Amino acid sequence: MKPIRTKRLILRNWEDRDRELFFRINSDERVMEFFPFRRTRAEADAKIGEMRDNIERKGFGFAAAEIVATGECIGFVGLTGTEHLPFLPAGTLEIGWRLAPEFWGHGYVSEAARAWLTFGFETLGHDEIVSFAVRDNRRSTAVMERIGMTADPSRDFDHPSVPESQPHLRPHAFYSLKRKDWEEQKRAAN
Repeated sequence: MKPIRTKRLILRNWEDRDRELFFRINSDERVMEFFPFRRTRAEADAKIGEMRDNIERKGFGFAAAEIVATGECIGFVGLTGTEHLPFLPAGTLEIGWRLAPEFWGHGYVSEAARAWLTFGFETLGHDEIVSFAVRDNRRSTAVMERIGMTADPSRDFDHPSVPESQPHLRPHAFYSLKRKDWEEQKRAAN
């Protein structure tokens, strides 16, 4: 993947130096509050390898987000396919993120997500990008709203990968952004 640069961030493929941070965010109770799992170090290392390979193959994915000024990896933001959700049309792109807590509240996710939306619409040519989160995950749905996505309650769903033993994590709010709405938002901002 060719790195994407924003005002404060570089969005790039994963490197071995990112492994500790990736493990930390995938095992942190605050970060993973709305996920039904925590990853062990071995699981995190395997997942980062899978994500790196996917990015190399496709040219995009859930990519490392690095602060330009410090070179510090803070988590990930990116686009990925939704093949794990069979009720979504083939080729649907999801935008998602996960940061270490000390980097919350600085606008990094919104900044990186806007760059990924541009990539998804302009470079990949998609007509819609979606996102979803546990209905009670207000931090994530607030980001979705800040980047111009709209809630679509008619598409809300119970996530099939969440075990029934954790019913509070099953209901997911669905958000989407159509290319035409994104283009209109861009024109209005200029």
